[in-house]
Formats: sequence, C-alpha cells, structure tokens
Amino acid sequence: MDSYKLLTPGPLTTTETVKREMLFDHCTWDDDYKQITQKIRTKLLALAHVSEPEYTAVLMQGSGTFGVESVLTSVIGKDDCLLIVVNGAYGKRMTQIAEHAGLNYLTYIQQDNLIPDAKEIQVILDQHPEITHVSMVHSETTSGILNDLSSVAAVVKQAGKTFIVDAMSSFGGIDIAVGDLGIDFLVSSANKCIQGVPGFSFIIANREKLIASEGKARSLSLDLYDQWKTMEKDGKWRFTSPTHVVLAFSKAMDELDEEGGIPARAHRYDENNQLLIARMRQLGFKPYLAPDVQGPIITTFFYPEGHAFTFQQMYAFIKRNGYAIYPGKVMDADTFRIGNIGEIYPEDIERLYEIMQDFLKEVQA
Repeated sequence: MDSYKLLTPGPLTTTETVKREMLFDHCTWDDDYKQITQKIRTKLLALAHVSEPEYTAVLMQGSGTFGVESVLTSVIGKDDCLLIVVNGAYGKRMTQIAEHAGLNYLTYIQQDNLIPDAKEIQVILDQHPEITHVSMVHSETTSGILNDLSSVAAVVKQAGKTFIVDAMSSFGGIDIAVGDLGIDFLVSSANKCIQGVPGFSFIIANREKLIASEGKARSLSLDLYDQWKTMEKDGKWRFTSPTHVVLAFSKAMDELDEEGGIPARAHRYDENNQLLIARMRQLGFKPYLAPDVQGPIITTFFYPEGHAFTFQQMYAFIKRNGYAIYPGKVMDADTFRIGNIGEIYPEDIERLYEIMQDFLKEVQA
C-alpha cells in the first residue's frame, strides 16, 4: 500500500508507535482496559489545567461532530436558548445540529476571515436575556482562523451564561486554561492535536453543569450525562467502545508528554506554520487570512494569478511525491488548504516546497 503524510487538520499523520498499539485486541470489560480509560480521563483534565471535583472528562464514541452534538443535545433544555457564534463551516454545523434537534437558538454570524467581536456578542446577550448558553469554535479550520477565545469567554461569563467551546483542532496543540477562562464544556477529538486516530471525541465538562443536565438529552446514544455516570463508576463505556483507538490515544498522550507537553507541541506547530507560509509566498501563493488572525493548525492559500492548473492536478502530483493536502472550504474565494499538525516537522515543509517547485515547473513548461 502506498503511504503518504497528511498535511491536513485531522485525521493526521501518526507515529509508528501509536499505530502499533492498535495491533492488540482488548476486551471492553477487562479491568486493565477500563483503567486505561480512567488514565485518559485524568490526563485530559491535566492538559486542560483543571481537576476533579470541579471538572470531569467524558469520552464519547464517534467523530468530533458526535461530541459536539452530544453536548448541544444533552445540556440545552427545552426552556433554554443557545447563541451560536459562526464564522465558518463548523459553526454552521452547530446550527444544523440545533435545527435538527429542535433547540431554541440564535446566531451571531461573522465573515470567515474575521474573528467574532466580543463587544457585538455582549450586545446580543444584553438584547436577548433568554439566552442561557453560548457556543463557539476556537480553531475554525474552514479558513484556518484562530478565534479570540479569551475575549468571548470573558463576556459570556460576565453575563452568567454557560460557555460551550468546540476546540476540535486546537486542544493539545494550543494551551487552553479551561477553568481560568470559565469554559463549561470543551469538545475535542482523538485524531487531532494529541495525534491519535479517529474513533472517539471527548468532553471536558464542568461537573455541576453536567449534573444539572440529567434528563435533558434528546438522544439515547449521545446522552452525555448517562455516558458520564457509567464511565465514572469504573471506566466502563455504556456501549461498545473503539478499543483500538483508545489504546492508540493513550500512547499518543504519553508521546505528547515525551515531546514536552502542549508548549513544545505548540512551538513545533507554529514553527511548521510560519515556515509553510514563508515558503508558499516564495512560490507566489498568498495566505487567505491576515497574519494577526491566522492560526497555527491549517492555512488557506489563494492560487497564483493566472494559474492554469486545477486542484486535482496539484493534489495528484503532491500525493505521488508523498503528501496529501486539502481543497478549499471558504465559499467566496478560489483557495486550497495545507495543514501542518501531526507527526510533521520543518523538513516536511521543506520537502513540500521542493515538490511544489517541481509541480509549478511542470505545469508552466
């Protein structure tokens, strides 16, 4: 099987040692396996700079969207109202979840190349006292923008609202002090910055707010409170868990520690990103976002003016040479995206630069 590295925002390239963990078949009822689940939950809290009993961690089968849907449909009651902050596809996905579940919700929509304005959110909260919850994406990989989490969090907490954060593509790669910011529910996924493989999402939850959600869930399998109550006893998942993914994730957490924790990984991701932007500029590819809002996870690039090649041609050439990139996702511009998280280092960015040089020579010949 041909292999290539993923320059994407997740799934991403994992280490061989993480992959090897999945060669073992584990029983979900085994005490050793349940202890691995408990170890993961404890370490997640440490990464979030929180601890029991104020916070707790819940693992949920499925992709990151399953985790977001679990939170939104479990903690927002019939008499509650959610304000969804939108500046990309994943904020819009929250509105789809809310619509499908029949939640009461409002939206604050910002352009996908601009961060949400905390002052405008404050105005909305003042005008709509019925709002009880606010949700926002931190790293919006539609464009690669990194939203101003601290400013929005301050406004939400000052207003006494419950704050839900989709930190899918940032947690583990960007340091987030969950308790200090007053985040009540943070959602992320196994296959992102902690560098595991796809199969489950996880929620860092304010225990008091989680307990208050009992009986509100609109789904059996995504009931966050019931999942927590079962897992809290001894580490047992309610329904069949992705055992191989859990083993891989536990190993990935160990390797995050070995790298130097989130600060060291954040430094590597930022170094990759800065080098990527510099090298792509040399080739005539300008980033879509302004530098002050560009996140370190994935970057959207414009095509050079007058280009005579398609994304599929470029993608196929790069893939033949050992890497995979992403098509564009913003709606108002002709773009593509390159991620730099996972088991990716500056030498990979330099290799991509060489591949892109060769591709441009070929299509311009």
